Amino acid sequence: MRIAEMNWMQVEQHVMRDRRAVLPLGSTEQHAQLSLCVDAILADRVSIEAAQPLDVPVFPVISYGFTPSFVDYAGTVTLRLSTLCALVCDVLDGIVRSGFRQIVVVNGHGGNAPAQGATLEWLNDHRGVQVKWHNWYNAPLTWAKVKAIDPVASHASWMENFPWTRLPGVRPPDTPKPMVDLARYQRLDAGAKKALIGDGNFGGLYQRSDVDMLAIWDVAVAETRTLIAADWD
Repeated sequence: MRIAEMNWMQVEQHVMRDRRAVLPLGSTEQHAQLSLCVDAILADRVSIEAAQPLDVPVFPVISYGFTPSFVDYAGTVTLRLSTLCALVCDVLDGIVRSGFRQIVVVNGHGGNAPAQGATLEWLNDHRGVQVKWHNWYNAPLTWAKVKAIDPVASHASWMENFPWTRLPGVRPPDTPKPMVDLARYQRLDAGAKKALIGDGNFGGLYQRSDVDMLAIWDVAVAETRTLIAADWD
């Protein structure tokens, strides 16, 4: 359930019987022909679908992350790394003050990885709280399903092209894009990166069938649900 669908009194009652909660974390950045909010949309949706049968509250998605490589693309917003880490920890503070003690951070953006380190420091100041950091998109079962369907999968390619991340009236190219030279890409500034990758797809097909995408989604939801449900001390 969404925390937005609860009032404070319901939360107060809820934590008396269940102290689990979910915090989705995304980004607002270029995804070629797809929505700028792909990472936020997917982190939020997989969290909601995974948590719903468990009756576990999902907090509002943090829709901004660390994405300095894409700042030359219109609509991209990046946080400073220190801001991201502070923001995640501040939100965790509030969740814990509400009585939750078992928290899953469902992350949808690779650039947010440093915030996982910040949560490790945060845990030392919040003894008795547990946090699982879950990169849903490359978790073992989900990533294996992606690779089984098509091993050429990358940022803004088919693997992020779900029915709910597409834009009306926008048709991506029909032919696959050659993979970018990632070693070269990593050493460039944002302007040179944009010149190298053009529309923003790192390589591969732009779109696959909905059958393929929903098969991946089913695995991702189930894998996320298992993480929320089990293996808490």
